[in-house]
Amino acid sequence: MSDGELVAQRDAPVGGQAVLEGVMMRGVSTWAVAVRKPADDDELGPIDVQSFPLTSVLQKHRLLRLPIVRGVVALVESLGIGFKALGISANAQVAEDEQEISGGMWAGTIVVALVFAIGLFFVVPVGLTSLIKDQLNSGFLFWLVEGIVRTSIFLGYLALLSRMRDLRRVFEYHGAEHKTISCYEAELPLTPDNAQRFSRLHPRCGTSFLLIVMIVAIFVFAPIGLPAWWILLLTRILGVPLIAGLSFEVIKFAGRNRRRAWVRAVMWPGMQLQKLTTREPDLAQLAVAIAALEAVLANETPGKRTAAELVGVEVVA
Repeated sequence: MSDGELVAQRDAPVGGQAVLEGVMMRGVSTWAVAVRKPADDDELGPIDVQSFPLTSVLQKHRLLRLPIVRGVVALVESLGIGFKALGISANAQVAEDEQEISGGMWAGTIVVALVFAIGLFFVVPVGLTSLIKDQLNSGFLFWLVEGIVRTSIFLGYLALLSRMRDLRRVFEYHGAEHKTISCYEAELPLTPDNAQRFSRLHPRCGTSFLLIVMIVAIFVFAPIGLPAWWILLLTRILGVPLIAGLSFEVIKFAGRNRRRAWVRAVMWPGMQLQKLTTREPDLAQLAVAIAALEAVLANETPGKRTAAELVGVEVVA
């Protein structure tokens, strides 16, 4: 990296997600959550690790492994695992005499989060642009303005999140997750000191993926033109799976071809955007991320899987 930090040159089927005071890691057939539990004094609390078996539906149905379709399915599965991991991490911070967060509450949170995301990044941009539809009087201008509005809302949203002090430790664990995965991809021993040497930015990051979504959406909606407002609104909602699937293929290709100069140039904006959603972790946070990955590696070796074993495996860092 330009900052002098290391970045791995190979792509391993390992991904993850920052959670509350911890990290979730997933491999080919296992996912695990490591969480730093609260302590009564100034010393660090213990690391609680839980691992779970993982069998992707992609491995069972050939049609689901078709390009674009596989990305949609993989993202749905990742969302499910991600929210389960968040629930585990949240309950790990709850005192023993307090009530844990129920599965129903987390299910409701998932629905609200998805509705909010689709509304903010797809419905609101087309709604705002429709207010000046008559003045634009051009399908090209409408497409261009809507794309600018959508991308601006996305960038503003990330900038706002990056300034929230309560999310700082989540962003630090996000950085720890990236560094740990890069250390594993570089085939170095998984120690906090080794992981600290790597960049907190990763080409398969979800932040980069979301920026790609914003850009791909511009081109997907371009041919639709200027139909009635309700058709515009409907296409923006129904088009989300197609955009997600296309974007997944892009970031998957970038992860496999990160050594190519033109790929690094194309992915550069997304990598820079990760500076908003990651922070430099300390050694204790890296130890948590490593504990999560080691729990996965205790059950499998993702980097040494055969082609047959990797069928249907789609992982984003």
